[in-house]
Amino acid sequence: MQVGNASYVGPADLPGELPLFPLRGVLLLPRGLLPLIVFEPRYLEMVDAALAGNRLIGIIQPRFDTEEGIEEGSAPLCEVGTVGRITAIAETGDGRYQVTLTGICRFRLMGEAPADLPYRIGRIACDFPADFELRVGEDEVDRAAFLAVFEAYLDANEMEADWDAVEKASTEALINTLSMMSPYGAAEKQALLEAPDLKTRAETLIAITEITLARAGNDTPTSIN
Repeated sequence: MQVGNASYVGPADLPGELPLFPLRGVLLLPRGLLPLIVFEPRYLEMVDAALAGNRLIGIIQPRFDTEEGIEEGSAPLCEVGTVGRITAIAETGDGRYQVTLTGICRFRLMGEAPADLPYRIGRIACDFPADFELRVGEDEVDRAAFLAVFEAYLDANEMEADWDAVEKASTEALINTLSMMSPYGAAEKQALLEAPDLKTRAETLIAITEITLARAGNDTPTSIN
């Protein structure tokens, strides 16, 4: 897999430790693009350190059973996150960074390494080897059923899509992009992240969307929190 100016063939190409960026409700998938605005001093320092090194950052969600009032930077974390590489960065002129991360592969958080730093360092295991292979499992996805539910969601919310672009997109890119952009809650995003294969991710997104549409039909909110 080529990401920016670096190639990643398998888990051995990634470090055993990397800085963690805990973000609730944020999903990054392999080969996906995640734009971020970074403004907290500790994460500005983290980005600077990543740029001076391998440009890698771990995107991971705080656990859902975290007590209210505990900030994301110190909360217990989910077991699975995604390694992202900084592939674009711009300074805003007011002390912030506009960063784009490109997803490489998912990882399991094995623990945290002690470090005298303002941000957290995770010990990781990249045991999702299929993440390094392009378009694995596309033939098993019912693309027509997936697009039918996507179209129903757009119609229910009076939204439009560029159908020419949708038709030209690979099945993997379509499913992963829509999973990342979906307006669902943290638990749903984590379920999409941890889906074992592309077919399961598509089926999970279909199921969540169908539940949302059913709730909307009963005059309940159209997003799942």
